[in-house]
Amino acid sequence: MATEPVSPPSAPAGGFEPPSLAKRFGALVIDWVLCLLASQFIGDPLRDGWPPVAVLIAEYGFFIGLFAQTPGMAMTKLRCVSFSDGGRIGVVRALVRGVLLSLVVPALIMDPNKRGLHDKAAGSVMVDAVPPQSRA
Repeated sequence: MATEPVSPPSAPAGGFEPPSLAKRFGALVIDWVLCLLASQFIGDPLRDGWPPVAVLIAEYGFFIGLFAQTPGMAMTKLRCVSFSDGGRIGVVRALVRGVLLSLVVPALIMDPNKRGLHDKAAGSVMVDAVPPQSRA
C-alpha cells in the first residue's frame, strides 16, 4: 500500500516540497568536517571512531534543539523543525535524532516526504530555511 506525501502544518498552501537529498547531504558533510575538527580536543578521530560521532550527537542536540539548524544546515539554508507545528524540536528530541542519524540506517529508510526513521522518531522534518515563495 503506497502512502501519499503529507504536508506538515507549517507548509505553504501549495503543498510541501522537501529539500533535495543533495542539500541535506551537503549540510551533513559540513557538520561532519566540523565535528572531525572539534573532536581532536577530546580524542584522536583517526585512531578512535567515537569522538567525532559523540561531537555530532552533541552538535545536533544543541544546535537543532535550540536553533532548529546546525552550522551545516545554516550554510545550505535548511532547518529541522517539528513536523506537527513547524517549531523547534527541543534538545531531547534533537539528541534522539542525532543518535539515530549516527547509526546511518534509519536515515536511509525514507517515506514520500523524505523523512527518515530518525526524523519520524524525533517528530521532525527538514525544510528549506527560505520558503520557495520568498526566493528572488
